[in-house]
Amino acid sequence: MRVRILPSAKRDLHRGFRFYERQQAGIGSYFLDSLYSDVDSLCVFAGIHRRVGELFRFRSKRFPFWVYYRLEADTAYVVAVLDARQAPSKVRRREGTEQDDPPNEDSAGAPSS
Repeated sequence: MRVRILPSAKRDLHRGFRFYERQQAGIGSYFLDSLYSDVDSLCVFAGIHRRVGELFRFRSKRFPFWVYYRLEADTAYVVAVLDARQAPSKVRRREGTEQDDPPNEDSAGAPSS
């Protein structure tokens, strides 16, 4: 299974990074490392999570964030990474409403150190 992170989810990850980095230096990087690890797990576990409309959803192991993805053939496309502490109505508006074309590059994975 291949995993791709769409631009909408990349923006969500960047917002999460900025939020946690403002809390304390270094936590933003830990946030990204943790979320990329969660996303990478889709290589093995894609499709086993709860369905929400046309998307699958699972919760990050270390941060209160939901990862939303869709399956197409042999690829899991991460479409959103949303703060689970948001108002449910805001999350519902984002679920499945942003349509990004599947990219041809940008596979999931933490940046190499």
